[in-house]
Amino acid sequence: MDTQKRLHENISALADGELADSERELALAALDTAEGQAAWRAYHLTGDVLRDQASGALSDGFGASLAARLAAEPAYVPAAPERAADPAEPDPAESPADVILP
Repeated sequence: MDTQKRLHENISALADGELADSERELALAALDTAEGQAAWRAYHLTGDVLRDQASGALSDGFGASLAARLAAEPAYVPAAPERAADPAEPDPAESPADVILP
């Protein structure tokens, strides 16, 4: 198993209170690194969200900033579906618009 993945799993288990004593020293050493601290915060934030305890406060002006960024995005225009060229089937662009049946 990848060492970094194992360290992240240990940090997650430590955050959940489920880390084996034999793994504790390694996990605590990983928490002395910037990556380990970021993982610790991410696991706690994830737990807070799952328990519906996360702070839902947005920064001032977030809504206005988001609206401005969305307004600046180009409009979505779906591409026309491509048709397989079948020589036996007439092209609808070349067919008469009105068909008179007997």
